[in-house]
Amino acid sequence: MRFIVLTVLALLALPATPASAQSGPSDRSIADRLPLFAKNNCQQIRDPGNQLFCGDAELAAAAEKLSAAIEARLARLPDRLPGIEENAIWTRQRNLGCGIVGQTAIRTDDFDRVRACLLKVTEERTAILRDPDFDCLAANTAAGAVICADPSLALAETELNGQVLGLIGKLDPTAGRFAFAEYGRWTRERDRKCNLVGKENVPLQELESAEDCLGDYLKHKTGEIAAAKGDPKKVFGRQVAARIPDTDAVDFCAARIHAANSCGNFLRINRVYALDSQMTDQEAQVTGEIEMVVLAPFTTCSKVASNCTGTCWDPRTGLPQPGTAGKERSGEAFNVTRRLRIQRTFAFVKAADGWRCREDELAPVNSGTAGGGS
Repeated sequence: MRFIVLTVLALLALPATPASAQSGPSDRSIADRLPLFAKNNCQQIRDPGNQLFCGDAELAAAAEKLSAAIEARLARLPDRLPGIEENAIWTRQRNLGCGIVGQTAIRTDDFDRVRACLLKVTEERTAILRDPDFDCLAANTAAGAVICADPSLALAETELNGQVLGLIGKLDPTAGRFAFAEYGRWTRERDRKCNLVGKENVPLQELESAEDCLGDYLKHKTGEIAAAKGDPKKVFGRQVAARIPDTDAVDFCAARIHAANSCGNFLRINRVYALDSQMTDQEAQVTGEIEMVVLAPFTTCSKVASNCTGTCWDPRTGLPQPGTAGKERSGEAFNVTRRLRIQRTFAFVKAADGWRCREDELAPVNSGTAGGGS
């Protein structure tokens, strides 16, 4: 699992795609300023910033140190994929802050200034990521902010994260993938129960009432893991049915689907809502809304698109194309941090232990939008 995530990170570190056109005069003048340009085949990189990192020895060394800091940071996180999203956002901000706009070539007159800026911000970023408190300070959710502000909650979360990582490390890659998905579902379930969903911009003092709820959750999960005595199978994969077909049930079903299809390499589930349900004594259909964020580029009409979002997409309108789901087609890809929101119907059947999701019998996507990102 760790190898998979770091592979995704490596892809994000070099988001450019090979150029089909020959380098122009402005590219040639920049190449003359980069000693390693020809040796490293930097002409195959379209992104001007990445060209500098490819062709300049000092920038390349700084990038290598940054990659090591990123890897160390990921090792501290039980759910590492949000770190990939945050790093992609920083990369775009880095380029804009240093005067790099899209794929516009860097002018020779600006070369020294842009190079110095890239080196400075990369070294600063490396120093920041090496701070163990960074993940707390960079919290971008309401729950993260509350936990960060309370030392006892922060310590309890750190302890829980360490125990979760230790258990998942004992699993084979497939089981580990399901365990990571389940841990993500725990967190979303926690935020729903503690009434923290959608409150990222609420002042911290107005969220203090959630502290006890978060503390109880952390204590309960830590106790569960302690009772398992090092056996991950006593912690993960136990829930196969829901008490009622509600938001938690839809979240469980979506997490299972994403784990089974390795969607976590490309997408992270942010939020889940149950919008409508139709029930009989033995069957139920629940329409849920799922918000996902893109963690690694994937083609808008591909197996990843159809298996992980339930549909192909029209990149021009940001709307789903259900009739083309499952069809491989070359074309545009979703960029990192793009947000997808779909409405999809999930089928459940009544069993002796509760309501089980029919993971292989999903109705087509009802509607959806793709927005945000760049």
